[in-house]
Amino acid sequence: MRTERLSGAIQALFSSEKARTAVAAAALFLLISAAALISGGNFLGQTLGAAFAPGQGGTNASEAALSAEAEGARAGDAPGARKALPEDQIGSETLWLARCIYSETKRPEEQEFVAWVVRNRVETGYRGNDSYREVVLDPYQFSAFNPGSRKRSYFMSLDASSQEDGWRRALRIAHQVKTAPAGSRPFSKATRHFFSERSMTGRRSPNWSAHGEKVTPEGGKNLAEDRFRFYEDVR
Repeated sequence: MRTERLSGAIQALFSSEKARTAVAAAALFLLISAAALISGGNFLGQTLGAAFAPGQGGTNASEAALSAEAEGARAGDAPGARKALPEDQIGSETLWLARCIYSETKRPEEQEFVAWVVRNRVETGYRGNDSYREVVLDPYQFSAFNPGSRKRSYFMSLDASSQEDGWRRALRIAHQVKTAPAGSRPFSKATRHFFSERSMTGRRSPNWSAHGEKVTPEGGKNLAEDRFRFYEDVR
């Protein structure tokens, strides 16, 4: 009777899916261990290494997230830059600032400094303009918005729902700079000019650059001079 009961218990145990899986896993481990003893450990190391090698299906969710974050950092994304900015934070002024910095460069570190130049112009009422729309559309100040520019209508059409590469990031940077404390300014409030040597045609610098002081933005030591140069106190 006891033998029959024991046999029935064993059969019930192995009828469980979890039990069968556990037994199969134990058998596989014993097989790998035996092979490791024979090969001096090389087989076990190679097997486990392959099982958890990135890109081979063994990477867990945390590792995948870290990999994605690292890839984003290499691409220049600030933390959270891929998240869409809430619509209640995308006002008309934020849109105009984002359009301007997006038209000048797609690199986030450069977009931030350009955004501060625009903010300086707004806050100092440069050329009689005291809004982001007025500053951006001021004739012959930002080339993409010059009257007759072929790019003007494209950049002016960008809005909160646009899906262009890097646009959401530009929106976030625009919002952050527009709402940042004044103490976050990377250069003086008198820094209201910049130019890119790469965009100059027929000459290396605009005439006004001879009448101002070139500045290096705080945190901008690695900026390539042939891409952007910033000036204060342009007369």
